[in-house]
Amino acid sequence: MKNIFKITAAILVGLFFLSTGASAENVVRIGTEGAYPPFNYIDKDGNLQGFDIEIAKALCEAADMECTFVTQSWDGMIPALMARKYDAIIASMSITDERKQRVDFTKKYYQTPARFVRQKGSDIEITKEGLTGKTVGVQRATVSANFINDNFSDIMNIRSYATQEEANMDITSGRLDLLFADAVVLQTGFLDTDPGENYEFAGPSYTNEEWFGEGIGIALRKGEDELREKFNNAIIQIREDGTYQKINDKYFDFDVYGD
Repeated sequence: MKNIFKITAAILVGLFFLSTGASAENVVRIGTEGAYPPFNYIDKDGNLQGFDIEIAKALCEAADMECTFVTQSWDGMIPALMARKYDAIIASMSITDERKQRVDFTKKYYQTPARFVRQKGSDIEITKEGLTGKTVGVQRATVSANFINDNFSDIMNIRSYATQEEANMDITSGRLDLLFADAVVLQTGFLDTDPGENYEFAGPSYTNEEWFGEGIGIALRKGEDELREKFNNAIIQIREDGTYQKINDKYFDFDVYGD
């Protein structure tokens, strides 16, 4: 009798996937943060939004895959991938040599620089002398944090935060002299908002490949070559058919793909 029930259950599951046109192998779970506007965030209605999310949906459609989303705190993103909580990370993750030791990446789907932000009217100069003794806020476990720690830890006080939004709040509260993060995230997520109206970019743009990698890519577990190629081909397709540009123009007034 137990065997009959098992066989019946298996048949019902199979009929479900046939009737919906889906298959377990074709469902891809996407890990994202949901706290990094404008790339990925949760809106007032509790829905995932942002450039990463729309690009992910477009790539899944182009690759004829059914995709679902799983939110995960940033510093646990790769461990959760390795634990098979999801199958791929689309969360503005930079392609770096350090991360390549643990995961595989697709080709890039965008590339932007990092910059400092200071209060308007501040006399802080982005030089060794100007930064000495100043306090900077960064999101932990990011390429921006690695860059700051490797290049300025001997002269600056560095405060790390779980999300960029927490760092933004601390500079407006007077606990920080500077922020350092992706320039687009700082522009749209802070400078263009009411709390950020009294702040501005300072110093140059930083794109050093040693820290900032080859751009932003999709991370997968090593050995998932078939899935990686599906995403790579889909990136090419949406770039060529105009889908990428349409999504780009919804969020930015410049080409976020980069050179």
